[in-house]
Amino acid sequence: MDQASGLKNLFSAMAGEPHGGAATGQADGLLDMPGRPRRRCRAIAIAGGKGGVGKSTVSVNLGMSLSMAGHDVMLLDADMGLANVDVLLGLTPARHIGHLLDGECGLEDLILEAPRGLRVIPAGSGARRLAQLDNGEHAAVIRAFDELPQPPQYLLVDTAAGLSDSVSMFAAATDDVMLVVCDEPASLTDAYAMIKVLSRDFGVRRFRMVANMVRNEGEARQLHQKLSRVSDRFLDVVIDFTGWVPHDERLRQAIRRQCAVVDLWPSSRSAMAFKQLAGAVDTWAEPERAGHGRIAFFGGQPVSSTGW
Repeated sequence: MDQASGLKNLFSAMAGEPHGGAATGQADGLLDMPGRPRRRCRAIAIAGGKGGVGKSTVSVNLGMSLSMAGHDVMLLDADMGLANVDVLLGLTPARHIGHLLDGECGLEDLILEAPRGLRVIPAGSGARRLAQLDNGEHAAVIRAFDELPQPPQYLLVDTAAGLSDSVSMFAAATDDVMLVVCDEPASLTDAYAMIKVLSRDFGVRRFRMVANMVRNEGEARQLHQKLSRVSDRFLDVVIDFTGWVPHDERLRQAIRRQCAVVDLWPSSRSAMAFKQLAGAVDTWAEPERAGHGRIAFFGGQPVSSTGW
């Protein structure tokens, strides 16, 4: 498996080029930003490989939980062509990433205001053009975040299903990769495949795991042990157990009503689990910044000494 072939060279080239020389002409003008002090942003990819494990649901509810706790949070829907974050939140975007790449708008023009202060950057659904973006255009999206006058405290990146170059590139450009895993053999297999590619081709050594749709914490930790055992045997990585989300009918009802369960039913079992997950994220040690020769979200400008 070598689906990330060629991306290492692109990351290495662009990491040393402030204007992203590998980007296509459609991204011209997005990357030319002056340096200025910036507070630190923690970018977190929500990934997993297999479709249907609940990545978008976790992204939406984790993002809103962090926002409800008083943090400035932005959520990027990085599932180009099959976006659904806006659908989960009942939002109606007028523009999407394609308009950004075509030079029709800036990144700030895409931001949608969701409940509880969460801000969403939509991709597009059913747009063939977005589903066929090349690596230079993906890199231009990442670099475009340097346009923002002030980054958020947290940027959550909801990646697509599968293990395409797009998924690998967006995940490798973040500080942390959170793997959403459920109790299915295919979910564990796909999560391991993603760990293998990101560790082998991009130098990612630490992953965070969330067990979704499980009955209890014991089942969640068993899933973590299964994934860790095979990773410990064949890969030089660390997989941290970050939390778990139970089966909950309230969560299913919230999805049907196009709302976040943490907003609609804040006392439900799943909402409490998402709040605990947000609390755990907020205690993570400060990440190593934009290392491993990679381009990164908010990696193009200096960070102020005041941090947050």
